[in-house]
Amino acid sequence: MIDYVRGELAELAPANAVVDCNGVGYMLNISLNTYSAIQGKKECKLYVYEAIREDAYVLFGFATKQERELFLLLITVSGIGGNTARMILSALSPNELVNVISSENTNILKSVKGIGLKTAQRIIVELKDKIKTDGLVMGDATMVDSPKQDVVNREVQQEAVAALTMLGFPAAPSQKVVYTILKEEPDAAVEKVIKLALKRL
Repeated sequence: MIDYVRGELAELAPANAVVDCNGVGYMLNISLNTYSAIQGKKECKLYVYEAIREDAYVLFGFATKQERELFLLLITVSGIGGNTARMILSALSPNELVNVISSENTNILKSVKGIGLKTAQRIIVELKDKIKTDGLVMGDATMVDSPKQDVVNREVQQEAVAALTMLGFPAAPSQKVVYTILKEEPDAAVEKVIKLALKRL
């Protein structure tokens, strides 16, 4: 079992990262929180969860053990798979998610794409006590806005649309939503654009 990978950050996108460990590149699916944490770094350490299925071998990477623990808790809930758990951890920071579950705030959970009322209630019922027992709380990742430049905005637009399509959203609606968000907030960083798009798609 792989516990973590550490090495050169060879490639980075909002939805995945490639870490070069002694000449072997590991592609890991990541959340926006992890993307924010490792963005701009030459080397990184990501804690790993291995999803081994008959038709695929997928690695999920996390900047902190706390985020991985939350991911592991989420996928124990019926109806929550790896990609849905990553979606939740992209829309909410680990600290926000802990607070949402602790305060039984189904409305915020329902704002995440693919999470309906019954699933939100199930997450809260099944995880509330576990989160209190484990004491899973961590600080929010700092968000840094990009400069107000058209070139940067085009880059942000492309990165955001690419990340949303990797998360399973159709390209055309993703482009429309991202374009609308950037018109409203032209200096928004890519992770903020994606978080807002997840609530609108």
